[in-house]
Amino acid sequence: MLASGNKVTDAPDHAAAQAGAGRLHQAVLIGSVVVGSWLGMQMVHEAGHIVGAWLTGGEVATLVLHPLTISRTDLAINPRPLVVVWAGPVAGALLPLATWGIAAWREMPGAFALRFFAGFCLVANGAYIAGGSFGAIGDCGEMLAHGSPVWTLWLFGALTIPLGFWLWHGQGPHFGLGNAKGRVSRGAAYSSLAACLVLVVIGLLVGGR
Repeated sequence: MLASGNKVTDAPDHAAAQAGAGRLHQAVLIGSVVVGSWLGMQMVHEAGHIVGAWLTGGEVATLVLHPLTISRTDLAINPRPLVVVWAGPVAGALLPLATWGIAAWREMPGAFALRFFAGFCLVANGAYIAGGSFGAIGDCGEMLAHGSPVWTLWLFGALTIPLGFWLWHGQGPHFGLGNAKGRVSRGAAYSSLAACLVLVVIGLLVGGR
């Protein structure tokens, strides 16, 4: 009877420990996916600028990817500036979307994290281009200066931002929200953390401030 009584007494403690561990895994998953999405979005965006430069005979002078600053690509030679400047947000929106599409088609574990990343890139790039048009900020200033009508920047945002929010819709349970009550895939959580750390290391190695 005493042993049975101990089991009953210990059960709430065991459940509380499991709940605490679950919340830890949830925090790791959400934190690493959000931070990794920010860093990955910048890298894919800059990769678009770089590929655009290479394809048009340009020459990259500086690439800034440090995790504590805003990414930037400076060109020493840029014969087709309009192509190069649009290549950043276009690639930054389409490549993550295609990556998620392949992962979903192959039914890969953790594809929901790539879906979140694709949505993040669509919203971030769309908001940057559409919102930045009002102050000619960053890439937007280059686009407007080299002949892009302002409505094309607004159209880009109108296409990408709603699609990004659509990709996010209904994904809460994968991140332990709602009815999931903090339960997440531990494998997805720590795979996302590893990917995030790799992106941080890449940013530090490339550097630039």
